[in-house]
Amino acid sequence: MTNEIKKIFPDFSTELIEEIVANSSVKSFKSGSILMRSGQYINNTMLLTKGQIKITREGENGGEFFMYHLHPGQACAISMVCATQSQTSQIMAKAIEDVEIISIPLSLMEKWMGEHKSWYEFVIATYRTRFEEILEVVDNIAFRAMDERLEFYLKRQAEACGCKELKVSHQEIATDLNTSREVISRLLKKMEQRGLVALHRNQIALLQ
Repeated sequence: MTNEIKKIFPDFSTELIEEIVANSSVKSFKSGSILMRSGQYINNTMLLTKGQIKITREGENGGEFFMYHLHPGQACAISMVCATQSQTSQIMAKAIEDVEIISIPLSLMEKWMGEHKSWYEFVIATYRTRFEEILEVVDNIAFRAMDERLEFYLKRQAEACGCKELKVSHQEIATDLNTSREVISRLLKKMEQRGLVALHRNQIALLQ
């Protein structure tokens, strides 16, 4: 496990890795599993070592809004904030591939902030990265029309999977963008006519 952590989190010090190995637990989840729900108290911080996790914000009416993806070598900044302040989660974390995480107790997360510079720097970098991503989402909502938001969304999905073939339904996109399936289908058809995408059953190919 030590070598695996060093490979995925190369900036962690040897001393920090030894503490992670000694005090944390490794958990696996199947694709589609919910790792965190809105309203749930967070007692642990999770480091992602395998797979991909989608983070969404749930509205009062049960709707969802896509925020960002987590990849190996990353952690969820929002879960860190909720954990340190003993607050309930305001997000939902869902595995979109089979995933493996390292679960770190809250008490250790706070302790390591003062004892391990590499952990402190990792946490600060995580906060900064997620803050920038959330600002990008806010700008996207505030200043772009739905067709631009859709193009932005598809590009983010492509970047997340490192592919041009997106296995996603029109309804899934509509849920993530908090709109109707009919609107998404209509906009995707226009994108197809412009030569930007090719539409298939539950799959969208980006052409540009």
